[in-house]
Amino acid sequence: MSETTAEIVLFDGFDELDAIGPYEVFENGAELGVALETRLVTLEGDTDEDGLVTASHGLCVEPERTLGEPDLLVVPGGGWTTEGGVRAVVEDGSIPAAVDECYTAGATVASVCTGGMILSEAGLLEGRPAATHHVAVDDLAETDANVVDERVVDDGDVLTAGGVTSGIDLALWLLEREFGEDVADAVSERMVHERRGEVFG
Repeated sequence: MSETTAEIVLFDGFDELDAIGPYEVFENGAELGVALETRLVTLEGDTDEDGLVTASHGLCVEPERTLGEPDLLVVPGGGWTTEGGVRAVVEDGSIPAAVDECYTAGATVASVCTGGMILSEAGLLEGRPAATHHVAVDDLAETDANVVDERVVDDGDVLTAGGVTSGIDLALWLLEREFGEDVADAVSERMVHERRGEVFG
């Protein structure tokens, strides 16, 4: 069985739990034996002089490498209603373009929280059901996405999740979808996390 690669793309102002929650879920899955390698990545030049990315609450993270050609790309949110973060990413356009390239190359793309705004800018939510954090619902509704009030939305090769902790449920659903319910249940138990809400889609 070939190994699945998952990459979580970081940028200044990303929400810590949006990225680290799914990372821990995936790493626990790997420790339980599934063929999954997870990497924290960034775009070339998107780190400071020390090679770090600073998250929305001040956590500094050193990405393992630059964005490659993952099977699964996870895009966190953070900072839609403030300067920096997702709003700056959308205005810059580099990450949305990279997300679109990964999708075009065959990657499944998932967003957490306001990361859905990045997927929208990448053109991936047109005509699709999608969820985001409540602070961005009105803005996402002004796009071509069909906004739904759900915790996790699975539209096949594009998935979205609501705010912050929903990223853990998203990642657990991806483990269940790709590797089986037993794996997801084992990781949920290991992390003492009670899964919430039905997956929409």
